[in-house]
Amino acid sequence: MEFKQLQYFMAICEELHFTRAAEKMGVSAPNISQQIRRLEEELGVLLFDRIGKTIVLTEAGAILHEHGAAVLGHLQQASDAIADLKQMRGGSLSIGVLPGDADLMFNALLLNFHQTYPTVSLSLLETMKVTEQVLDRSIDIGVTIGPVIDERLTSIPLFHEEFSLAVSRNDPLATESIIPFNKLQTLKLVMFPSDHQCRMLIDRYSMDNGFALQPHMVTTTLSSLLQMVQNGVGACVLPRLLLENLHHPDIKVVHLKNPSPSQDICLIYRRDRYIGYAMRTFIKTVRAYIENAIHHAKSS
Repeated sequence: MEFKQLQYFMAICEELHFTRAAEKMGVSAPNISQQIRRLEEELGVLLFDRIGKTIVLTEAGAILHEHGAAVLGHLQQASDAIADLKQMRGGSLSIGVLPGDADLMFNALLLNFHQTYPTVSLSLLETMKVTEQVLDRSIDIGVTIGPVIDERLTSIPLFHEEFSLAVSRNDPLATESIIPFNKLQTLKLVMFPSDHQCRMLIDRYSMDNGFALQPHMVTTTLSSLLQMVQNGVGACVLPRLLLENLHHPDIKVVHLKNPSPSQDICLIYRRDRYIGYAMRTFIKTVRAYIENAIHHAKSS
Protein backbone atom coordinates (compact mmCIF):
# COMPACT_ATOMS: atom_id res chain seq x y z
CA MET A 1 0.00 0.00 0.00
CA GLU A 2 1.38 3.38 -1.04
CA PHE A 3 0.93 6.48 1.12
CA LYS A 4 -0.65 8.34 -1.79
CA GLN A 5 -3.22 5.58 -2.16
CA LEU A 6 -4.14 5.95 1.51
CA GLN A 7 -4.54 9.70 1.05
CA TYR A 8 -6.80 9.15 -1.94
CA PHE A 9 -8.83 6.58 -0.01
CA MET A 10 -9.29 8.95 2.96
CA ALA A 11 -10.33 11.79 0.65
CA ILE A 12 -13.03 9.58 -0.90
CA CYS A 13 -14.21 8.62 2.60
CA GLU A 14 -14.63 12.32 3.42
CA GLU A 15 -16.38 13.26 0.20
CA LEU A 16 -18.15 9.96 -0.63
CA HIS A 17 -17.69 11.03 -4.22
CA PHE A 18 -14.78 10.13 -6.52
CA THR A 19 -14.83 13.33 -8.61
CA ARG A 20 -14.97 15.65 -5.58
CA ALA A 21 -12.20 13.65 -3.89
CA ALA A 22 -10.07 13.92 -7.04
CA GLU A 23 -10.60 17.70 -7.14
CA LYS A 24 -9.64 17.94 -3.49
CA MET A 25 -6.42 15.99 -4.10
CA GLY A 26 -5.61 17.83 -7.33
CA VAL A 27 -5.73 14.76 -9.60
CA SER A 28 -8.08 13.46 -12.26
CA ALA A 29 -11.07 11.27 -11.41
CA PRO A 30 -9.79 8.37 -13.59
CA ASN A 31 -6.44 8.53 -11.78
CA ILE A 32 -7.96 8.32 -8.31
CA SER A 33 -10.32 5.52 -9.42
CA GLN A 34 -7.38 3.56 -10.83
CA GLN A 35 -5.39 3.93 -7.61
CA ILE A 36 -8.32 2.69 -5.52
CA ARG A 37 -8.79 -0.30 -7.82
CA ARG A 38 -5.10 -1.17 -7.41
CA LEU A 39 -5.42 -0.86 -3.65
CA GLU A 40 -8.47 -3.13 -3.63
CA GLU A 41 -6.63 -5.68 -5.79
CA GLU A 42 -3.65 -5.61 -3.43
CA LEU A 43 -5.83 -6.07 -0.35
CA GLY A 44 -8.12 -8.60 -2.06
CA VAL A 45 -11.30 -6.86 -0.88
CA LEU A 46 -13.68 -4.15 -2.03
CA LEU A 47 -13.37 -0.93 -0.05
CA PHE A 48 -16.49 0.75 -1.44
CA ASP A 49 -19.89 -0.43 -2.53
CA ARG A 50 -21.00 1.51 -5.58
CA ILE A 51 -24.79 1.83 -5.76
CA GLY A 52 -25.60 3.96 -8.77
CA LYS A 53 -24.02 7.36 -8.10
CA THR A 54 -23.81 6.67 -4.37
CA ILE A 55 -20.82 5.02 -2.70
CA VAL A 56 -20.61 3.60 0.82
CA LEU A 57 -17.80 2.00 2.78
CA THR A 58 -17.70 -1.78 2.99
CA GLU A 59 -16.78 -3.46 6.27
CA ALA A 60 -13.18 -3.71 5.04
CA GLY A 61 -13.29 -0.06 4.00
CA ALA A 62 -14.46 0.95 7.47
CA ILE A 63 -11.49 -0.91 9.03
CA LEU A 64 -9.03 0.79 6.68
CA HIS A 65 -10.64 4.18 7.35
CA GLU A 66 -10.22 3.79 11.12
CA HIS A 67 -6.56 2.82 10.86
CA GLY A 68 -5.88 5.29 8.07
CA ALA A 69 -7.14 8.15 10.24
CA ALA A 70 -4.75 7.04 12.99
CA VAL A 71 -1.82 6.89 10.55
CA LEU A 72 -2.49 10.36 9.13
CA GLY A 73 -3.07 11.70 12.62
CA HIS A 74 0.30 10.41 13.84
CA LEU A 75 2.05 11.84 10.77
CA GLN A 76 0.41 15.22 11.38
CA GLN A 77 1.53 15.13 15.01
CA ALA A 78 5.09 14.39 13.91
CA SER A 79 4.99 17.25 11.41
CA ASP A 80 3.60 19.63 14.04
CA ALA A 81 6.21 18.57 16.60
CA ILE A 82 9.06 19.15 14.15
CA ALA A 83 7.63 22.53 13.11
CA ASP A 84 7.30 23.48 16.76
CA LEU A 85 10.92 22.52 17.39
CA LYS A 86 12.13 24.55 14.40
CA GLN A 87 10.19 27.62 15.45
CA MET A 88 11.88 27.68 18.86
CA ARG A 89 9.02 28.75 21.08
CA GLY A 90 7.10 30.47 18.34
CA GLY A 91 4.34 29.07 16.19
CA SER A 92 0.79 29.96 15.31
CA LEU A 93 -2.60 29.09 16.71
CA SER A 94 -6.14 29.57 15.43
CA ILE A 95 -8.91 29.90 18.01
CA GLY A 96 -12.63 29.59 17.39
CA VAL A 97 -15.16 31.26 19.68
CA LEU A 98 -18.90 31.75 19.57
CA PRO A 99 -20.16 35.06 18.12
CA GLY A 100 -19.81 37.79 20.74
CA ASP A 101 -17.25 36.00 22.91
CA ALA A 102 -14.42 37.96 21.32
CA ASP A 103 -15.88 41.15 22.77
CA LEU A 104 -17.01 39.58 26.02
CA MET A 105 -13.82 37.81 27.04
CA PHE A 106 -11.06 37.48 24.50
CA ASN A 107 -10.01 40.96 23.44
CA ALA A 108 -8.23 41.73 26.72
CA LEU A 109 -6.89 38.18 26.93
CA LEU A 110 -5.37 38.29 23.45
CA LEU A 111 -3.72 41.64 24.09
CA ASN A 112 -2.19 40.29 27.30
CA PHE A 113 -1.09 37.09 25.54
CA HIS A 114 0.59 38.98 22.70
CA GLN A 115 2.48 41.20 25.12
CA THR A 116 3.70 38.17 27.09
CA TYR A 117 4.39 35.83 24.13
CA PRO A 118 5.14 38.05 21.11
CA THR A 119 6.64 35.17 19.09
CA VAL A 120 3.32 33.28 18.97
CA SER A 121 0.94 34.27 16.17
CA LEU A 122 -2.76 34.05 17.06
CA SER A 123 -5.87 34.29 14.92
CA LEU A 124 -9.37 34.55 16.40
CA LEU A 125 -12.46 33.44 14.50
CA GLU A 126 -16.07 33.93 15.58
CA THR A 127 -18.16 30.99 14.41
CA MET A 128 -21.34 29.13 15.31
CA LYS A 129 -19.60 25.87 14.32
CA VAL A 130 -16.80 25.75 16.87
CA THR A 131 -16.92 21.98 17.42
CA GLU A 132 -17.25 21.14 13.73
CA GLN A 133 -14.31 23.34 12.77
CA VAL A 134 -12.09 21.88 15.48
CA LEU A 135 -12.95 18.42 14.17
CA ASP A 136 -12.21 19.28 10.53
CA ARG A 137 -8.95 20.99 11.62
CA SER A 138 -9.86 24.40 10.18
CA ILE A 139 -9.22 25.79 13.68
CA ASP A 140 -6.83 24.49 16.35
CA ILE A 141 -8.73 25.26 19.55
CA GLY A 142 -12.35 26.05 20.29
CA VAL A 143 -13.97 27.79 23.22
CA THR A 144 -17.64 26.91 23.40
CA ILE A 145 -20.61 25.97 25.54
CA GLY A 146 -20.20 22.64 27.32
CA PRO A 147 -20.44 19.88 27.81
CA VAL A 148 -18.93 18.70 24.52
CA ILE A 149 -18.85 14.90 24.44
CA ASP A 150 -16.97 13.41 21.51
CA GLU A 151 -14.29 10.73 21.77
CA ARG A 152 -12.27 12.56 19.09
CA LEU A 153 -11.98 15.65 21.28
CA THR A 154 -10.29 16.64 24.52
CA SER A 155 -12.52 18.97 26.53
CA ILE A 156 -11.19 21.15 29.35
CA PRO A 157 -13.83 22.83 31.58
CA LEU A 158 -13.00 26.51 31.99
CA PHE A 159 -15.74 27.98 34.18
CA HIS A 160 -19.43 28.09 35.02
CA GLU A 161 -20.77 31.36 33.65
CA GLU A 162 -23.74 33.03 35.35
CA PHE A 163 -25.62 36.01 33.93
CA SER A 164 -26.82 39.11 35.78
CA LEU A 165 -28.70 42.30 35.02
CA ALA A 166 -26.79 45.52 34.37
CA VAL A 167 -28.64 48.77 35.14
CA SER A 168 -27.73 52.44 35.33
CA ARG A 169 -26.79 53.63 38.83
CA ASN A 170 -29.74 56.05 38.53
CA ASP A 171 -32.23 53.28 37.79
CA PRO A 172 -34.62 52.43 40.66
CA LEU A 173 -33.43 48.81 40.39
CA ALA A 174 -29.91 49.93 41.33
CA THR A 175 -30.96 49.72 44.98
CA GLU A 176 -31.75 46.00 44.58
CA SER A 177 -29.18 43.21 44.91
CA ILE A 178 -31.38 40.40 43.55
CA ILE A 179 -34.54 40.31 41.43
CA PRO A 180 -36.56 37.35 40.07
CA PHE A 181 -35.83 36.40 36.47
CA ASN A 182 -39.44 36.86 35.36
CA LYS A 183 -39.23 40.58 36.21
CA LEU A 184 -37.25 40.98 32.97
CA GLN A 185 -40.50 40.92 31.01
CA THR A 186 -41.53 44.22 32.63
CA LEU A 187 -38.25 46.04 31.98
CA LYS A 188 -37.01 48.17 29.11
CA LEU A 189 -34.12 46.08 27.80
CA VAL A 190 -31.23 46.67 25.42
CA MET A 191 -29.92 43.42 23.98
CA PHE A 192 -27.69 41.78 21.42
CA PRO A 193 -29.27 40.54 18.15
CA SER A 194 -31.22 37.28 18.27
CA ASP A 195 -28.34 35.26 16.74
CA HIS A 196 -25.85 36.29 19.43
CA GLN A 197 -25.05 33.43 21.82
CA CYS A 198 -25.77 35.55 24.94
CA ARG A 199 -29.13 36.61 23.54
CA MET A 200 -30.00 33.04 22.59
CA LEU A 201 -29.31 31.89 26.14
CA ILE A 202 -31.55 34.57 27.68
CA ASP A 203 -34.28 33.97 25.10
CA ARG A 204 -34.18 30.25 25.89
CA TYR A 205 -34.54 30.87 29.62
CA SER A 206 -37.40 33.30 28.93
CA MET A 207 -39.27 30.81 26.75
CA ASP A 208 -38.76 28.08 29.38
CA ASN A 209 -40.41 30.43 31.88
CA GLY A 210 -43.39 31.19 29.68
CA PHE A 211 -42.60 34.57 28.14
CA ALA A 212 -40.71 36.14 25.25
CA LEU A 213 -38.57 39.26 25.63
CA GLN A 214 -39.08 42.21 23.31
CA PRO A 215 -35.98 44.43 23.58
CA HIS A 216 -36.38 48.19 23.46
CA MET A 217 -33.16 48.46 21.48
CA VAL A 218 -30.74 46.01 19.80
CA THR A 219 -27.03 46.54 19.20
CA THR A 220 -24.22 44.31 17.97
CA THR A 221 -21.35 45.57 20.14
CA LEU A 222 -20.65 45.29 23.85
CA SER A 223 -19.38 48.87 24.08
CA SER A 224 -22.60 50.37 22.70
CA LEU A 225 -24.68 48.08 24.91
CA LEU A 226 -22.86 49.27 28.03
CA GLN A 227 -23.12 52.89 26.91
CA MET A 228 -26.90 52.61 26.57
CA VAL A 229 -27.15 51.04 30.03
CA GLN A 230 -24.95 53.79 31.48
CA ASN A 231 -27.17 56.47 29.91
CA GLY A 232 -30.37 54.89 31.20
CA VAL A 233 -31.74 53.78 27.83
CA GLY A 234 -32.42 50.32 29.27
CA ALA A 235 -31.04 47.41 31.26
CA CYS A 236 -29.20 44.41 29.79
CA VAL A 237 -28.32 40.86 30.77
CA LEU A 238 -24.63 39.95 30.51
CA PRO A 239 -22.15 37.50 32.05
CA ARG A 240 -21.70 38.38 35.72
CA LEU A 241 -17.94 37.79 35.59
CA LEU A 242 -17.62 40.34 32.79
CA LEU A 243 -19.73 42.94 34.58
CA GLU A 244 -17.97 42.56 37.91
CA ASN A 245 -14.54 42.88 36.32
CA LEU A 246 -15.51 46.02 34.41
CA HIS A 247 -15.83 47.98 37.69
CA HIS A 248 -17.93 50.53 35.81
CA PRO A 249 -18.91 53.32 38.25
CA ASP A 250 -22.14 54.14 36.41
CA ILE A 251 -23.41 50.57 36.13
CA LYS A 252 -24.88 48.47 38.94
CA VAL A 253 -24.96 44.65 38.78
CA VAL A 254 -28.21 43.04 39.97
CA HIS A 255 -28.32 39.26 40.37
CA LEU A 256 -31.12 37.23 38.79
CA LYS A 257 -32.77 34.31 40.59
CA ASN A 258 -35.46 31.66 40.01
CA PRO A 259 -33.73 30.87 37.72
CA SER A 260 -30.22 32.30 37.42
CA PRO A 261 -29.28 32.03 33.72
CA SER A 262 -26.02 30.15 33.33
CA GLN A 263 -23.92 27.97 31.07
CA ASP A 264 -20.69 25.99 31.21
CA ILE A 265 -17.77 27.12 29.07
CA CYS A 266 -15.10 24.68 27.93
CA LEU A 267 -12.03 24.57 25.71
CA ILE A 268 -11.78 21.82 23.10
CA TYR A 269 -9.16 20.46 20.71
CA ARG A 270 -8.63 17.27 18.75
CA ARG A 271 -7.34 14.44 20.89
CA ASP A 272 -4.99 13.26 18.14
CA ARG A 273 -3.19 16.55 17.54
CA TYR A 274 0.26 17.47 18.78
CA ILE A 275 0.17 19.91 21.70
CA GLY A 276 2.96 22.30 20.78
CA TYR A 277 4.39 25.32 22.53
CA ALA A 278 1.77 27.74 21.15
CA MET A 279 -1.16 25.60 22.27
CA ARG A 280 0.32 24.71 25.67
CA THR A 281 1.04 28.35 26.37
CA PHE A 282 -2.40 29.52 25.26
CA ILE A 283 -4.25 26.93 27.37
CA LYS A 284 -2.16 27.87 30.42
CA THR A 285 -2.82 31.57 29.82
CA VAL A 286 -6.58 31.14 29.35
CA ARG A 287 -6.93 29.19 32.59
CA ALA A 288 -4.82 31.68 34.55
CA TYR A 289 -6.72 34.62 33.05
CA ILE A 290 -10.09 33.18 34.05
CA GLU A 291 -8.91 32.21 37.55
CA ASN A 292 -7.61 35.75 38.02
CA ALA A 293 -10.88 37.27 36.78
CA ILE A 294 -12.91 35.07 39.16
CA HIS A 295 -10.61 35.99 42.07
CA HIS A 296 -10.98 39.72 41.35
CA ALA A 297 -14.76 39.41 41.05
CA LYS A 298 -14.99 37.65 44.42
CA SER A 299 -12.70 40.12 46.17
CA SER A 300 -14.35 43.26 44.79
